[in-house]
Amino acid sequence: MPTPTPAPPTPILTAVGEEWASSVLDAAVRDRLSAHGPVVGLASADDDALAAARVLVTGWGTPALDAALLDRLPRLELVAHAAGSVWGMVTPEVWARGVRVTSAAHANARAVADFTVSMVHLAVKNVLRLGLTAAREHAMPGRDGVRGLDGAVVGLVGFGLIARLVAEALRPLDVRLLVHDPYYDADDARRAGVELVGLPDLLTSCDVVSVHAPLTDGTRGMLGAAELGLLAPSATLLNTARGGLVDHDALARTLADRPDLFAVLDVTDPEPLPDGHPLLTLGNAFLTPHVAGSLGTEEARLGHAAADEVDRWAAGEPPRHEVRPEQLPFTA
Repeated sequence: MPTPTPAPPTPILTAVGEEWASSVLDAAVRDRLSAHGPVVGLASADDDALAAARVLVTGWGTPALDAALLDRLPRLELVAHAAGSVWGMVTPEVWARGVRVTSAAHANARAVADFTVSMVHLAVKNVLRLGLTAAREHAMPGRDGVRGLDGAVVGLVGFGLIARLVAEALRPLDVRLLVHDPYYDADDARRAGVELVGLPDLLTSCDVVSVHAPLTDGTRGMLGAAELGLLAPSATLLNTARGGLVDHDALARTLADRPDLFAVLDVTDPEPLPDGHPLLTLGNAFLTPHVAGSLGTEEARLGHAAADEVDRWAAGEPPRHEVRPEQLPFTA
């Protein structure tokens, strides 16, 4: 009786943008993926590979998974996203076809949280303002405005994964933590060691206000002129979430009118800001080009997070970080 010919291994498709393919899917990640089948780029895959593929690893630069593309992937079971948000990439058609989606948001969250905590420390010591003053005046400034961390009040606007990691890092310190999140339960807040308050109370009470809300139709521009005008004396506004949460023209006017305030913006709207925007010229604004999330050597952690989910899929285990459509309105 002839020995049956084994079926060829199922390809593992990847669709990470060229700019990030070698860092997110580095050699170690590719070795892990190749244990489950040949690793093939979506753009170069032939029709046979597309028809056979059951797993697609995505990331920054992935095209939208619309019906036309999914028609070419009839056996697709898992989209393992090697990045955070799946907004704009995953369409309703993905879930309609029963494809499961996972995200590496938990891996990216650690980098953003670490950046945020660092900026909180710098804010209460007035480090960034003093550094900008030294560069502008070519002389060392005095130590004006140094508040110190002990007894500081830090407000978190939104209490998702990143904000919870920030709270976890700050909780052992002598810091009072206020949270505004209309979807978070007060009992859960107490267990997390934070105080749940309304947005106006948070803005008027905090030395540092750190923004972590998702960007939705309901949250776009949630920090406009009226809200920014409530910021406490000498407060610092820190945004590592989405630029569209803040009205940047209103912020520029507020900072110009109130030189006691300071803003640290890692995200803007638009991104990047156009040359000459007032926020780029103010002495009480410090802007970085969206560096809080995983970058450089940190990017491979996203690929490993996706590979973890592929390992679980291959073992017949449920995903650990699955994204469901009903979660999208509450995720960044």
